[in-house]
Amino acid sequence: MSYEMVIGLEVHVQLKTQAKIFSPAATLYGQEPNTQVSFLDVALPGTLPVVNKQAIDMAVMFGLAVDATISKNSFFSRKNYFYPDLPKGYQISQSNNPIVQNGQLEITTNKGIKTIRIERAHLEEDAGKSVHDFIGDQTGLDYNRAGTPLLEIVTHPDFRSAEEVICYLKDLHQLVQHLGICDGNMQEGSFRCDVNLSIRKTGEDLGTRAELKNINSFRFIESAIHYEYQRQVNVLDKGGIITQETRLYDPDNNETRSMRSKENAFDYRYFPDPDLLPIILSNEEIESIHSQMPLLPKVRRETYAKALNVDEVNFLMDNPTVADYYDALAKNISAKTAYNWVAVELQAVFNRVQSTFDARRVPVHVLLELIACVDKDEVSLKSAKTVLQNYYDQPQAIQSIIDQLGVRQSNDLGFVESLVDEILAQNPQQVQDYRAGNKKLLSFFVGQIMKNSKGKANPKQVNEILNKKLNE
Repeated sequence: MSYEMVIGLEVHVQLKTQAKIFSPAATLYGQEPNTQVSFLDVALPGTLPVVNKQAIDMAVMFGLAVDATISKNSFFSRKNYFYPDLPKGYQISQSNNPIVQNGQLEITTNKGIKTIRIERAHLEEDAGKSVHDFIGDQTGLDYNRAGTPLLEIVTHPDFRSAEEVICYLKDLHQLVQHLGICDGNMQEGSFRCDVNLSIRKTGEDLGTRAELKNINSFRFIESAIHYEYQRQVNVLDKGGIITQETRLYDPDNNETRSMRSKENAFDYRYFPDPDLLPIILSNEEIESIHSQMPLLPKVRRETYAKALNVDEVNFLMDNPTVADYYDALAKNISAKTAYNWVAVELQAVFNRVQSTFDARRVPVHVLLELIACVDKDEVSLKSAKTVLQNYYDQPQAIQSIIDQLGVRQSNDLGFVESLVDEILAQNPQQVQDYRAGNKKLLSFFVGQIMKNSKGKANPKQVNEILNKKLNE
């Protein structure tokens, strides 16, 4: 019997704010346990939450990017449940009238273009983390993550295949990174997905769904969907009933396992948080946020495609930090030159030390100065790469590095001509072979001259003088 897959998604996007959503504590990842914590985060009596405006602005920016309705009057609610890593005994979230409603995101699959409806996106705080087997069989509690701002993005059940889900998630992942509201680091939990999956015969009502919780890898999400679909098919084919439940995906065994029965909204006893004022947004505030938005990925891709090939465009789109740097560089030089310096030469510097791209290590104005030195024949391209590497290792004035390395090119024609004469005199057989038709030897002569000059000879002058003397 054939069944149709029906999927809705809940994606938790960790917002890239400097502080938590309701407290001034930092949100740095990977710090020592319980060092990024305020009194509020551990629910000490008498502490009151204050909403982080930066989180609100980021939520509005996302809503505008997906053509959603922005609620001008929304509020926070308490979602009540008990768990050791939730010190208050409730989570501050949004239930009714969330800040973002009724958006959409267009995706392209092998079957064509499809619009995925976004039901809502609401702000909430993250919980802490239980560290099992902390000491012996005891569990430790790390509250560094507690209070970290999340934007939960909920779709309608519009997906009919794993392919559609992955296309949507990759586009959404790219969007929040290019907006600058999330770093997109799935390994660190910055972009997590819950999959609500049910099956039905085509045309029938929706079936009972199972929720696959907190999957943080596109590959794992796809595998979990395929497994869960087949599991539900097997249950129904044997005359069984699908239970509404939360399930965890085990990537090691490629299976989903029951975690708990799935709660309904009324189980959480939502009610407005009396300690927080409503979020009131004016048209002017929304327009101000809109005016500060960067180019959306679709527009950015179209802009890049005018000057770069498909692989180059994809590289920039997959690396928003690199793309931002490229944009700044391309305002001053040609697109191709900017791409080669950023995506090839500068990226190689970071790859050498196995570091992620960090624009602060080589500011745009510094690289522009170095490129100008190449254009003015002050240094060769090869030497410029060495200068760039030296700047990364020990930042100082570009001109100082050039002089310290002794790679400043000489524009003295007499100096270059003497080098050419010397190399030609040392290689009479190669000169004879060149004049007999072996034109490939030109690169040999150039290489020898540049080597003898230690990079100081101007390659253009070398080629001009060589051609003149070899063709006399």
